[in-house]
Amino acid sequence: MSTPAPAPTSDRTVRPPGNLVIDIRGITKLYRMGDSTIHALRGVNLQIRRNEYIAIMGPSGSGKSTMMNVVGCLDTPTAGDYFFGGHNVAHMDDDELADIRNREIGFVFQTFNLLPRSDALRNVELPLIYAGVPAGERRERAAEVLRNVGLGDRMHHKPNELSGGQRQRVAIARALVNNPSIILADEPTGNLDSRTGDEIMQLLEILYARGNTIILVTHEEDIARHARRIVRLRDGVVESDRAAAG
Repeated sequence: MSTPAPAPTSDRTVRPPGNLVIDIRGITKLYRMGDSTIHALRGVNLQIRRNEYIAIMGPSGSGKSTMMNVVGCLDTPTAGDYFFGGHNVAHMDDDELADIRNREIGFVFQTFNLLPRSDALRNVELPLIYAGVPAGERRERAAEVLRNVGLGDRMHHKPNELSGGQRQRVAIARALVNNPSIILADEPTGNLDSRTGDEIMQLLEILYARGNTIILVTHEEDIARHARRIVRLRDGVVESDRAAAG
C-alpha cells in the first residue's frame, strides 16, 4: 500500500495561526429531560484560527460532545453567538446548517460512518454529490485524495474489504475532498488498535503540516498531546485553554 510522505514531526512543527475561523461567544446549551433541565454548556467562549491543531477534552458529562455538535453545526445553542468564517450560524435553520457542514467542515468519526455497499471511491465522492459537482470532476477529486492518504490501490474496495485503519483513511479522505475550512475528528482512533491509531495520528500530523485546521475531540491524554493546543471542559465550562506540552 502506498503511504503519504513522512511528516516533519521531530520538532513538533507549529504553524503560525491565520485568520479567525471560529468565534464562540457565551454559548449555552440546555436539554429538557422530563421535568429536569440539563445544562450541557454554560456560557462557553472559544476562538480558533486557521492552521491551528486543537484538542477538546473533558470527562463524561463535561460538555465536550455537545461542544463538538455545536462547533460542527450539528446542533444549535440555546443562547449565545457562534461566528463561523464571520457568519453567525447560531440561529441558522437546518438547511443553512447543512450547507455550512458540507462546504466548510470535514468530519472524521470514531465509527467511520461509511456506506457498506459502496467502494472507497464512492464513499469519498459523497460530499461532492451533495454539492452538485459533475461526475467526472468528483471522481477525479476523490481519487486524488485517496492517493494522498495512501489508498491509491484500494479505491474500488468496499469497507468490509479494508482494515480498520484503511477505513479510517477513507473517512479522512472523505473529510478532505471538499477542501473544508476545518477537519473535525471525533475520537478518530477509538475503534483502532494502538499501532493503527498511531498511523492515523501521523496522517493527521501530515495534514496539519500541509496547512489544514484540525479540531480533535478526545478523552485520551496521549491522543490530545498530538495537538498544539488543548482546551479542557468540565461541567459545561472551559476549565483550561493552553498550549500542549512539547
